[in-house]
Amino acid sequence: MSLQHALLTSIVEKPCSGYDLARRFDKSIGYFWHATHQQIYRELARMEQQGWVSSSEVEGGRAGKKRFDILPAGRAELQRWAAESAAPMRLRDDMLVRLRADAAVGPLGLTRELERRLALHEQELQTYRAIEQRDFNHRPLSREAEIHYLILKAGISFEEGRVQWTREALAILQKNSPATA
Repeated sequence: MSLQHALLTSIVEKPCSGYDLARRFDKSIGYFWHATHQQIYRELARMEQQGWVSSSEVEGGRAGKKRFDILPAGRAELQRWAAESAAPMRLRDDMLVRLRADAAVGPLGLTRELERRLALHEQELQTYRAIEQRDFNHRPLSREAEIHYLILKAGISFEEGRVQWTREALAILQKNSPATA
C-alpha cells in the first residue's frame, strides 16, 4: 500500500483541505498507516500532478488554503489498487530480535523496555475501546459503519494480542532472570 492510496481513500470519503485531511488522517487511517503532515502535503502535490486529484482555493479561508477533490483518474487508480493481490503483512518487530539476542547471550535488561511497550499497547487499546463505545454503540450500523467497525476490531485484536504477549514475555524474563532482567 502506498500513502497515495490511503489519501485517495480519505478524499473519496470526504473532499477537504490538506490541513483537514491531515487532521482526519491522524484520527482514522493514521492508526494503521502513519504519515507526517509534511508527507501528506507532498503526496497531495504528486497526486495533483498525476491527475488523480484537483485542488481549488477555499473561499473565505486563509490565503492559499486548498480543497482537494478526487478526479476520475484517481478513482480509477484507487479501484485498480484495491483489486490487486497483495501479500499479507509480515511481522517486523525489533523487540523479537532483541529477545533472540537475550536468549543467545544472556540477560540484556529488556524488562524496562517491555514494560514501556506494555503501557503503550494498553493505552492504544484503551483508545480503541473508547472509539468503539463512542462510534459503534448503536444498532443498526450502515454498511460503511460496519466496515469501519471491522477495521477498528482489527486494531483491538492486535493490541489485545500485544498486551497478552508482552505480559507473557515479562513473566518469562522475570522468572528466568529476576535480578538482572
